[in-house]
Amino acid sequence: MQKQPTVALIAHDNKKHEMIQWALTNKDALSEFKLCGTGTTAKLVADATGLNVKRYLSGPLGGDQQIGAKVAEGKIDMVIFFWDPLQMQPHDPDVKALLRISALYDVPIATNKRTADYMIGAITGHIPEK
Repeated sequence: MQKQPTVALIAHDNKKHEMIQWALTNKDALSEFKLCGTGTTAKLVADATGLNVKRYLSGPLGGDQQIGAKVAEGKIDMVIFFWDPLQMQPHDPDVKALLRISALYDVPIATNKRTADYMIGAITGHIPEK
């Protein structure tokens, strides 16, 4: 029996609405994965989609670091992180550490909707229209 992949969902405040819309569009595909995410993002996605999303701490309170630790432990297979490159974050070092640890452990990370579509589509066989 093949392991169900785990996907981490993270979105900065200015990108949370985009994450919710993306999750709603991809609800059927996401139901094939174990889902986790940082505090508010996980709650918003779970509330909007009805999917089970394991919650870690909020990003600024250590959630990005928790996700990074799970990546290093081999417990997260993919990260969908809608980050805002134009907004400085108070926990910016944690964000960069998560990006770095994902690259180090060869875990795919999508930082925008289109890349997330392709990553999910590579597994499910369905890439939504642009």
